[in-house]
Amino acid sequence: MAVRVFLVDDHEVVRRGLRELFEPQEDLEVVGEAGNAEEALDRVLGAKPDVALLDVRLPGESGIELCRDLRTALPELRCLMLTSFADDDALFSAILAGASGYLLKEIRGPELVSAVRRVAAGQSLIDPALTATVMDRLRGHREDERLAKLSPQERRILDLIAEGKTNRQIGTELYLAEKTVKNYVSNLLTKMGFARRTEAAVYATRSKLAQHPSD
Repeated sequence: MAVRVFLVDDHEVVRRGLRELFEPQEDLEVVGEAGNAEEALDRVLGAKPDVALLDVRLPGESGIELCRDLRTALPELRCLMLTSFADDDALFSAILAGASGYLLKEIRGPELVSAVRRVAAGQSLIDPALTATVMDRLRGHREDERLAKLSPQERRILDLIAEGKTNRQIGTELYLAEKTVKNYVSNLLTKMGFARRTEAAVYATRSKLAQHPSD
């Protein structure tokens, strides 16, 4: 059976060019097209394509947001992103949205045809190393969110916990009562989602090493 392809681009001439590229291929069938995300959502659900070729930049909702919506509605759908610009942030977002590939529009016709066949067969056109980098970046964002929940005083106490200091030693250094330090520690553990201070200590140490790897 032919691979069913759906085209989404806000430029009619681009969609026409893509259709003319795919139609001569016996194993590919263009089953629909749309010029924006709203049109695409309605038409893709009816057409049930195997691969959706999405322009990253669309009027209104972006192609990346559309990819996320389509993958939610049709988990088996493979989305191939096309863009005129090499953009790390867009690539980051595309991977998180579940895209199977991210290609520049300067790609040659035969290479694009091959890319559609490959993603239809279940392959990913996104370098695994690139995906790993994105996942590391995502983890970094999550860690930053944890630290962002803390007050300046709690951040100072977390650093001292990482140095292995007791509540009494922290109180002496910060001129606080030991009971006050204990309350601070309890609050920061709750905010960060840790059950024990050792978890917070390990986290704080790793964060410092990530920020200052050569220290």
